[in-house]
Amino acid sequence: MDSQVLVALALSLVGGLSTSIGALFVVLNPTPNLKMLGLLQGFAAGLMLSISFFDLAHNAINSIGFLKGNIWFFAGVIFFAIVVNFIPEPTLAPGSDSKDKKRNGDDGGKDMMKKHRRQVLFSGIITAVGISLHNFPEGMAVFLGSIKGLRVGINLALAIALHNIPEGVAVALPVYFATQSKWQAFKLATLSGLAEPLGVILVAYIFPSSLHPDILEGLLGSVGGVMAFLTLHEMLPLAFDYAGQKQAVKAVFLGMAFMSASLYFLEISLPEEMSL
Repeated sequence: MDSQVLVALALSLVGGLSTSIGALFVVLNPTPNLKMLGLLQGFAAGLMLSISFFDLAHNAINSIGFLKGNIWFFAGVIFFAIVVNFIPEPTLAPGSDSKDKKRNGDDGGKDMMKKHRRQVLFSGIITAVGISLHNFPEGMAVFLGSIKGLRVGINLALAIALHNIPEGVAVALPVYFATQSKWQAFKLATLSGLAEPLGVILVAYIFPSSLHPDILEGLLGSVGGVMAFLTLHEMLPLAFDYAGQKQAVKAVFLGMAFMSASLYFLEISLPEEMSL
């Protein structure tokens, strides 16, 4: 492994592991109530939607054209709309209604909390996967930036580190709420950040020789479609349930604004001939 790749790996680890800082904010505080969880789910949904539309899909359309970019994006939507039909929904059995609650005491309440925890855990896993996929091109950008110059690589790694802290919160919070395990929350948030150094390895040793850039952009556009579908299908309903529609919508737009600003500052950290 040559020195350029080692430097890029080190810089990408600085950026990627900052998701762990976000996770620490979660695990060092008490478990939030449902309303706070709903607001942060809305914020995380805003992050995911912004990544999907303003980053992945946007770059695909700019790189391979409007028609091809949209085809790839909606192929991702359709693909996961089919896949989700085979994923068991975390719903209650039909008998767990108010009559059963009266008959069985606290059983209905326990079942409802179990349902909440399963839904929240699923949304946390979705967020972790989506953010991991989003972090791949960031790792690639760190590698290319460090080749351009150490100053560019360091600036970009620091910008990504700041950008990744709220992503760590978005992953760790639902996992902590669902599992009551600080270690599981910290671990999943950290693993989502480790996609960044993996992106360095992929671009350094695999992609240049085996994958056409247009195919890569198309696949990332499809990832945007998958993330958009899962956000609207899973995360947004949870935010509405827990925080209320008005408050959740505000949190969504706050998350979108934060991620859009973050993507902008990442973009201006790059040389003119490079882009995320």
